[in-house]
Amino acid sequence: MMKAFISVTGVLPDPKNRLFLWSFLIVVSLICGAYFAGNAFFAKEYKQRLARWGLIHSMPNTKSNACKRQCWPSGSESLPEGIVARTSNLEMRALMDSGIDNRISKRPLNLLAIAVGVKQKEIVNKIVEKFPSSDFVVMLFHYDGFMDGWKNLAWSNHAIHVVCKTVLHPDIVADYNYIFLWDEDLLVDNFDPKSCGKESRMILNLGLLLDYLNILDKKWYLSIVKEEGLEISQPALDPGKSEIHHPLTVRKAGSIVHRRYYKLKGSGRCDDNSTAPPCLGWVEMMAPVFSKKSWQCVWHLIQNDLIHAWGLDRQLGYCAQGNRMRNVGVVDSEYIVHLGLPTLGGSNGNEVPSDSHRGSARAKVRMQSFIEMQVFGRRWKEAAKMDKCWIDPYEQEANQTSH
Repeated sequence: MMKAFISVTGVLPDPKNRLFLWSFLIVVSLICGAYFAGNAFFAKEYKQRLARWGLIHSMPNTKSNACKRQCWPSGSESLPEGIVARTSNLEMRALMDSGIDNRISKRPLNLLAIAVGVKQKEIVNKIVEKFPSSDFVVMLFHYDGFMDGWKNLAWSNHAIHVVCKTVLHPDIVADYNYIFLWDEDLLVDNFDPKSCGKESRMILNLGLLLDYLNILDKKWYLSIVKEEGLEISQPALDPGKSEIHHPLTVRKAGSIVHRRYYKLKGSGRCDDNSTAPPCLGWVEMMAPVFSKKSWQCVWHLIQNDLIHAWGLDRQLGYCAQGNRMRNVGVVDSEYIVHLGLPTLGGSNGNEVPSDSHRGSARAKVRMQSFIEMQVFGRRWKEAAKMDKCWIDPYEQEANQTSH
């Protein structure tokens, strides 16, 4: 620096020349600073104009690669991450509700959803009364369209009444740990999802102290499901009172949970070497209980154009979040009665159909169910064949079983 200064002073010994040089350097520096500042400002303004004109997406953006969003909800790409609400729930709030009380109080963590007709109101009422409102949200799907007939029930105003199952999208029910998707023709005298307050009733009667102690030792349905690691389950059916469609669902006396059944004679045998439905790894779509994770998968199995979901239950094991031999099971200690009432194909609450009309309608419903089961089976086979990236985790087991 000293040498450079001496050389400059040597070339320009005159103080006036040196003053001119320094002034010139300062002016050049100011011009350069103004240029870069202005360039940044106009570049930003230019970019904003392009964005308004819809041309910004054609320009390369080095930041976009570094900030690339993975698995972003469709339609939210133009929003900042912190503002995106990925889920919703079925909570009902008044227009003047600030939400403060809801944040403080405990929200229900599970969902009971039942397809109902007004003719089975008495049975449905007994089912709902088994599920404490502090732990369960109740949703009724009115397939007969007759919703007004339920208003006289104590819990009806707090239930959600709908006519379409599409509201059970995983993002809508993401707040609930378990989803009970049940039919309406079930008796629940020997079933309890959680402790429903029986303890407090027993305390009032000291003569029943032994019964009270037994209740304290009792394991409720959800506690069993959690302990056993069941992602998909159902309560067992009382064989003496139920209409049985599948042997796997029959209650085993003295058992807490079973995951398979045995048939050692005749065709369609089930033994210790069986690894697939109907011997194990599935439940009937009559009283299934899904964990939050399994429902996220099962929902996508439901075909929008098919009504009855016949055949879908045999594929539930693919949604078991792991090994279907372990994560799918039937709970024996909490069991129900399946009445098997032919409710679908009947009339709504305002009509009294003839016996011939009722029988004809029911026959058409069953025929449509069978047709849809075949359609679903063909779709599954075609999808498995066409998707070259999908690997069937149970294909090898099926081949081994067939041999």
